[in-house]
Amino acid sequence: MGMSGGGGGKKSRATLSEINVTPLVDVMLVLLIMFMVTTPLMQQGIDVDLPKTSSSGVEMNEEPFVLVIAADQKMTIAKTRIQMDELKPKLKAIFEHKKNKQVFIQADRKVDYGFVAEAMAEVRAAGIFNIGLVTLPKDK
Repeated sequence: MGMSGGGGGKKSRATLSEINVTPLVDVMLVLLIMFMVTTPLMQQGIDVDLPKTSSSGVEMNEEPFVLVIAADQKMTIAKTRIQMDELKPKLKAIFEHKKNKQVFIQADRKVDYGFVAEAMAEVRAAGIFNIGLVTLPKDK
């Protein structure tokens, strides 16, 4: 009466079906790093309030205040030349008693982006947060 291998040769049929989380963790870490890097960059920028234009143009109660930046980075206000260091105090004086604190920047397309950003920062430092960029409509 011999027992022939009674139960010792039975293979366990429960295969391990675990999810490999390593790739998931890698992807999540990359996304986290990208988010951490881009968030401070988004907060540093200057938000520009572009004028809402219709086909007839912008309706204004008073003459719009335009800061013109020529291709050679020379700035003018009402046909008067102005330097970058004079911009903030002059704008503060001009807009001290004005109700509509809005400045339009009309920059030549050849002007360096950094120069325009610096001019916008000076306008904001003068206490004017409503800044518009003057552009021409694209030809269709």
